[in-house]
Amino acid sequence: MARRPRWNLPGLTQLVGVRGNNGQPVFLDDADRLRWLDLARQEAKRLSVRVHAFSLLEDQAYWLVTPDEGGAVSQWMQSLGRHYVRVFNQRHQRTGTLWEGRYQTGVIQPERHLLDAMVYLDWLPVWKGLVAQPSDWPWSSHRCAAGLETSKWLQFHPLLWGLGDTPFAREAAYAKRVAAGLSHDKRRDLADVARFGWALGDRDFLTQLEQRAQRPVQRRPAGRPSKSASGVPGG
Repeated sequence: MARRPRWNLPGLTQLVGVRGNNGQPVFLDDADRLRWLDLARQEAKRLSVRVHAFSLLEDQAYWLVTPDEGGAVSQWMQSLGRHYVRVFNQRHQRTGTLWEGRYQTGVIQPERHLLDAMVYLDWLPVWKGLVAQPSDWPWSSHRCAAGLETSKWLQFHPLLWGLGDTPFAREAAYAKRVAAGLSHDKRRDLADVARFGWALGDRDFLTQLEQRAQRPVQRRPAGRPSKSASGVPGG
């Protein structure tokens, strides 16, 4: 199957994921995670990639970002992955690849799905059995968004700021949203975006995105198109 082209347009909010090769860990300790975040911060600043949220697991890492320039996410992930592998291999006295193929990135419509995408990232450590609650995991952006910690480099999206008129109100509203969790369908849709690189949004958003990107933005139904009695596909 041919590889789908990258989302290289500016201003698209993207859910980005990378996995360890054959499910192997990509973070062996906290020093690895700190190095990964430091490299991500440096390269995001250099390439004008706004990082809204993240979640680091043992064998995977996920980001919610918006690039200001076309192609910036690709440059960011390639540079981050290359620099991190070099440091990781030197530190742990190993050689060879670390990642399972290319990173994956899909597009979301912020107005409809950005806050849910943040909640999705917050819950990943829980679903993976690493902790009991999102607030128990120190290696995601949840504690910063919920007001339990501060961050000098995350750039929270205006939709998060809009949850309340004061920091306390905003943080409480976000924590309440996280506590409510996600429906099965919403969780599945966001997982598809993160893993397969599709787009998630309403019909107008997807139509405009497909015209702009000149590529399919959602999975096509299997099989031949249905025909109406008039012989017009889908009529």
